[in-house]
Amino acid sequence: MRILVVDDEAPARERLRRLIEDLDGDYEVVGEATRGDEVARLCIEQSADLVLLDVKMPGIDGLDVAEILAGLEPPPAVILVTAYPEYALAAFERKVADYLVKPVRFERLREALERLPITTRAQRSAEPEAADAHRRAHLSAHYRGGVQTVPVEQVLYLLAEQKYVTVRHADGRMLIDESLKALEQEFPDRFMRIHRNALVASRCLVGLEKCADGTSLAVLAGCDERLPVSRRHLPDVRRFLRNG
Repeated sequence: MRILVVDDEAPARERLRRLIEDLDGDYEVVGEATRGDEVARLCIEQSADLVLLDVKMPGIDGLDVAEILAGLEPPPAVILVTAYPEYALAAFERKVADYLVKPVRFERLREALERLPITTRAQRSAEPEAADAHRRAHLSAHYRGGVQTVPVEQVLYLLAEQKYVTVRHADGRMLIDESLKALEQEFPDRFMRIHRNALVASRCLVGLEKCADGTSLAVLAGCDERLPVSRRHLPDVRRFLRNG
């Protein structure tokens, strides 16, 4: 479960992070925010499944943020975290999943997470998708007065460079005028994000190579190139490889 922690006080964010790290289960803090107006953007960028959301913050308060998040597709689950119990009724009127009072206790947090009725993005990606019939089988680009096409199943990786995306496939490369985020959303079961500017074909991801400076590179079957894996996405890549 990918979790976004939102609180304008650093000690509160750090406490929640430590509690989540101590939990038994596949939980990961993928980002933090200090203002309400940052939350929706970070939620989309980090593909958050759950937002632990403070109520009293600079700018937009947590109750209004919860309404904004409900309009995302898919919407993340929201658990409000606050020192003010009187907000409980207003919180549930906005259909939040749960309500935690500061200081958050370990057992209460674990209970709230375990009973969340949500399907994570990773679980949705593993399910058969009825939308397959409506997705593209090929990526295409205009080239020398014609159209160049590449079957999606032959793509090894997608790399964002300036305003174009480089499509590396079995027979070479192609430039397309599309966003990496849109491609990730269209093909969630085919490509995995390893860096803010790179998606790799899940079927080709076979290992990690450790560099002398401590960074990691993705090893792809059928490709001599090694692509950098960011620290942010390294846990996801390791988990994917561990699970086969």
